[in-house]
Amino acid sequence: MATTRSAHTVWEGGLLNGGGIATFDSSGIGDQPVSWPSRAEQAEGKTSPEELIAAAHSSCFAMALTHGLEGAGTAPTRLAVSADVTFRPGEGVTGIHLTVEGTVSGIDNDAFVIAAQDAKANCPVSRALSGTTITLSAKLI
Repeated sequence: MATTRSAHTVWEGGLLNGGGIATFDSSGIGDQPVSWPSRAEQAEGKTSPEELIAAAHSSCFAMALTHGLEGAGTAPTRLAVSADVTFRPGEGVTGIHLTVEGTVSGIDNDAFVIAAQDAKANCPVSRALSGTTITLSAKLI
């Protein structure tokens, strides 16, 4: 079954002095302010497209890795995943680094790294971002 999730942004003013509000329509979790300074300088309580990409990628990767580990009979107890999205004005998103630390019984670190690499290659957000260099650090804790 296909699902569609929606959000919208209303922007007012110019790029450097204006700002917008991103609204999460599907979930109803609220509005988030966005601005150029929050994207290219300091966040100061506002989000950015790159932070939203990081949230999407870290959660998608966590789900994909959990699914892969469960399929191998080694369900994780806990995964801590972070995604760091690098943005360079004039160039765009130049890279994403995923970091995962996992607590998984019945698996060694090498097998965990292989499972993490598979999740990185195959999670839907990684696929959507395939034009971007995505790197990975993975270890059991």
